[in-house]
Amino acid sequence: MKHKYIFTVHVMILALFFSSCKKYLEEFPNDALSSERAIVDAGSARAAIIGAYDRVQGYQSANYPTLGTITADNVIFNGTLSQYLQLDQNAIPADNVTTVAAYQGIYRAINSANSIIAALPAISDPLLSTEEKDKILGEAYFIRALGYFDLARGWGGVQLQLQPTIDINAAKGITRSTLQQTYDQVLSDIIEAENLLPDDATTRNRAQKSSASALRARLHLYRKEWALAETYASQVIANTKYVLIPVYKNFFTTPFNTTESVFELSYSVNDRNTFWNLWYLSSGGGQYTLKPSVAIINKLNDPATGGTRKTLIAGTGNNIYGVLYNSSATGADPSYVIRIAELYLIRAEARAQQDKLPGALADLNEIRRRAGVPAATASAKPEILLAIENENAVEFAFEAHRWFDLVRTERAGAVLGITDQRFWLFPIPLADVLSDPDVDQNPGY
Repeated sequence: MKHKYIFTVHVMILALFFSSCKKYLEEFPNDALSSERAIVDAGSARAAIIGAYDRVQGYQSANYPTLGTITADNVIFNGTLSQYLQLDQNAIPADNVTTVAAYQGIYRAINSANSIIAALPAISDPLLSTEEKDKILGEAYFIRALGYFDLARGWGGVQLQLQPTIDINAAKGITRSTLQQTYDQVLSDIIEAENLLPDDATTRNRAQKSSASALRARLHLYRKEWALAETYASQVIANTKYVLIPVYKNFFTTPFNTTESVFELSYSVNDRNTFWNLWYLSSGGGQYTLKPSVAIINKLNDPATGGTRKTLIAGTGNNIYGVLYNSSATGADPSYVIRIAELYLIRAEARAQQDKLPGALADLNEIRRRAGVPAATASAKPEILLAIENENAVEFAFEAHRWFDLVRTERAGAVLGITDQRFWLFPIPLADVLSDPDVDQNPGY
C-alpha cells in the first residue's frame, strides 16, 4: 500500500508538472501579444495608439535626428564612437549602428500603425465612440505616413509593408518600391488622416488634421509640387492655433506644447528623450558627441544672420555646445517634428519657385523678423532661394533638416562636397539585405 501511495503521488506530481509546463508554453508574453489578441476593445485600442506613438518616440529621440544633423555642415563629430565618425565623414557602412537603429525603429512604428489600421474597423465596443475610433485610426494613418516619409527621404524607395507583421514570412515577396511609389503611399495615408482626424485648440503632441496638412505641405515640397506645397502650408499658417513665439528661445526653454509647435513628441523623466546626451559636455552628464561647427557658431553669433537664435549655443572657447534640448539630464524635452516656422519657409520656397517673389520674401522675412535680424534684400529668384536655404540652416540648426534639405534640392554636392549622388541615400541595413532576398541594397554600398 505504501508503494502504491508513493507511486500515485509521483504520478500526480508529474501530471501537475507537465500541466504547468503546457500552461507556461501556451502563455502569451505581456509585451508581444498578437494584434488579433491585443486590439479588441476600447481600452486596448487606446493602449495600442499610445504604443505606436512610443515607437515613433523611439526613433525620433536620437537616431533619426542624428542622421539629419551630423551628416551636414552645422554639426561635427566630437566623440569616440565610430558610428558617429562614419556619419560625420559620410563614409557609412551598411552595418552602421545609428542608421540600422533608425531604419528598424521606423519600421517598428509602421508595424504598430499597421496593426491598428487592420484591427480597429472590426471593433464594436459601446465605450469606443465613432468619433474616437476615427481619431485613433487617423492617428495610425498619420504615423504610417510619417514613417514612410522619413524612410523615403533617408533611404529612397522602400518595401511598403501595409499589413501587420504576424509571422516571419510577412514581408516575403515585397520588393522595394520606387521613391515615387513610396511618396504616393505617404500621400494616400495623409489624405486618410486628414479625413479622419479632428482639430482642437490645444493638442500638439498627438496628430491633428492640421499636423497632417503640415506633413502634406512638406511632402509636396520634397516632390517639387510647388503650388500644392504653398496651398497646404497656407492652410496651417492660417490656423490661429499656430503662432511664432516672439522670443526665439522660448519655444524650447518653455518647451511643452507652445504655439510654435505643430507636432511634437512628448517625453518625461520616466520616458526620456535621449538626444540631449549627445550634445552636452561631460560636466553636464553628456557625451558631447555632436558639436556645433565653427561655421554655424559664427552664423548664430552674427547679429545679421543669427540674431536671437544665438541662444541655441552655450559655453566658451572650444567647449561650445548646443542647448536646443535644455532640460539636460531629465530628458523631458519634446522632439520638435514640425514647427510653424517650417511652414513659413516651405511656403516661401514654394512661392519663389513659382516666381511669386514678393510673397516669398514676405514669408522669409517673417522668420527673420522673429529672430531679430534685418530683412532679406535679395531680389532675383536664385538669390531668394539661396537666402531661404541659409535661413533654414540657421533656424533649424540642430533639428533634422539640413542634410535632407541639401539632398532634396540637389545641393549636397556644392555645399558639402559629396558629388557622388549615390551617397545621398543611407545604406539599407546589411542584415536586412542578407536575410531578405527581396531587398536590394542602395547603389554604392
